[in-house]
Amino acid sequence: MTRYPHMLAPITLGTVPLRNRVMMGSMHTGLEEAGDWDRVAAFYAARAQGGAGLIVTGGVAPNREGGVFPGAAGLYTLHDIANHRRVTDRVHAEGGRIVMQILHAGRYAFSPDCVSASAVKSPISPFPPHALDEAGIEKQITDIATAATRAIEAGYDGVEVMGSEGYLLNQFLVRHVNRREDHWGGSFENRMRLPVEVVRRVRAAIGEAILIFRISLVDLVPDGSIWGEVVTLAKTVEAAGASALNSGIGWHEARVPTIATSVPRAAFADLTARLRPEVGIPVIASNRINMPEVAEGLLASGMADMVSMARPFLADPDFVAKAAAGQARLIAPCIACNQACLDHIYAGKLTSCLVNPRACHETELTITPAAASRRIAVVGAGPAGLAAALTAAGRGHGVTLIDRAARVGGQLHLATAVPGKEEFRSLIDWFEAQLEASSIELRLGTEATAEMLAGFDAVVLATGITPRSAGIVGEDAPQVLGYREVLRGVPVGCRAAVIGAGGIGFDVAEFLVHAGESPALHPDLWRREWGVGDPRETPGGLAPEGPRPEAPAREVWLLQRKPEKPGRKLGRTTGWIHRAALQMKGVKMLGGVRYDAVTPEGLAITLDGQPQLLSVDTVVICAGQEPDRALVPALEMAGVELHIIGGADVAAELDAKRAIDQGTRLAARL
Repeated sequence: MTRYPHMLAPITLGTVPLRNRVMMGSMHTGLEEAGDWDRVAAFYAARAQGGAGLIVTGGVAPNREGGVFPGAAGLYTLHDIANHRRVTDRVHAEGGRIVMQILHAGRYAFSPDCVSASAVKSPISPFPPHALDEAGIEKQITDIATAATRAIEAGYDGVEVMGSEGYLLNQFLVRHVNRREDHWGGSFENRMRLPVEVVRRVRAAIGEAILIFRISLVDLVPDGSIWGEVVTLAKTVEAAGASALNSGIGWHEARVPTIATSVPRAAFADLTARLRPEVGIPVIASNRINMPEVAEGLLASGMADMVSMARPFLADPDFVAKAAAGQARLIAPCIACNQACLDHIYAGKLTSCLVNPRACHETELTITPAAASRRIAVVGAGPAGLAAALTAAGRGHGVTLIDRAARVGGQLHLATAVPGKEEFRSLIDWFEAQLEASSIELRLGTEATAEMLAGFDAVVLATGITPRSAGIVGEDAPQVLGYREVLRGVPVGCRAAVIGAGGIGFDVAEFLVHAGESPALHPDLWRREWGVGDPRETPGGLAPEGPRPEAPAREVWLLQRKPEKPGRKLGRTTGWIHRAALQMKGVKMLGGVRYDAVTPEGLAITLDGQPQLLSVDTVVICAGQEPDRALVPALEMAGVELHIIGGADVAAELDAKRAIDQGTRLAARL
């Protein structure tokens, strides 16, 4: 008897049967652009083998002007069709189904040739779009239909037409971009003409294959769609031939986070539930659905017919298979950190996953049985040590994992204390479940010594970091605390200065300004904090009164020595969220600060050449870290085969992404 009967129940889209109701949603990975189609096929085949009921590819451009960036994946030639056929053949061989997403970026295309409904520049692109004329609109429709035809020729089970997230079809739908006065603009009937005609032409092109339309349920931008328009579009698209509607949430330029770790799980599923009774075709819920229990709850309560999960399939390609086998605790969790997926894409790098470094690297990072079993000691049970120990044990080595703490996880525990980072608890829980299922000998509460390690064939040192001194006069005063003390609950005064505005400094400031319940665990509180309203009442679903966060628990200054805007080097896709959250709480963020002294009256600083005193009760030091290599000299003297990873190797911030990747790659070759 399965715990997830609704999630694992079959469903039919149009005439195509699916083995369960879990869809791997579309995401950019960079794989198609890399040109190694065996690698692309291996990526999707692994997810089909892992049980996904339906897979949606990353966005494929219908023409050059529609590509998200120059060189973006397209389907233009017979050679392209043959390459895609390699992908579909592999997926079908694993019993899976796969559809190709057709994505026309419109004004989001990073190209001077970008086009849109009107010549209204996007705030996230440097290029103003060209307003399409009648011939240009017809070309886009024809090219999208042609791409759909080619997708079927390439063996896809259908297509998903991207009509949300602020891409071309969404741009035509709303007055935010569409300023036209012809029959493609003005009334909503005219503004929805393009997406409806696209669906009609695509249906004519692909016969009875699957046709999913991704519809924006809430735009989260000014002058976006109102709910009545969303329902009208849904019904009209259904009549035009759509097999299913997939929920799209928010435009890329929206100032509301939609998929980051601070967004509550299934935060927008109520909109999917609201749309479902309005149409007669399946409706798919999306955004921040990362656990089988969440998916099952949505389906069992009738809020959706299917669930879409994208990044959870980066974290664990076997998500569905493990759930079906009663091994949900062993599913590697997507913590929505964005660090190796979206941040990589926006930096022009290949996608991966903090939790699973093999994501998109299946053919390059291979984990094979060891030629000979060795006795390996791993010192430090933080993310680097855990990744190394589990990978080495999985290859057949005899592994002993040693840590002075009473529980594994290292400084991941500090992250769980930060409001909006509760997902890190699931990562610790997963590591513990993996250890229970492994052959690893675990020695917690144990201080490793060189003598203890002398008998091992190899030692992996993952001892992490020690906080760095800020070098300030008076730093030893009782009102000066380290970030680890603060995040572990040591009392802090009503006015605090945080020294160091890297990732840790921002986390500590977030911790200090919050009191009570975390908005990430309470959707209503979170919506109020970010100004998310009801699209039945306001166009775009933005609350008329704007964001209304809870009052800050403390008055906080966030300071750094570098003469630049604090937070400039935070994650590409999440940094703005952290900065905005602190601004809403009144945190004063200052760069170019010289720290003069901690005094009984507060913190003396110099800013822009002017000395001043911050009258604070507490000073929190977040001034960086040093590698903890205390064991290295004795181990080197003993001639032990020594490998140093994680913070003990490079103490740059608390980088779990690098730590897990480094630990996995080391263990793969030991």
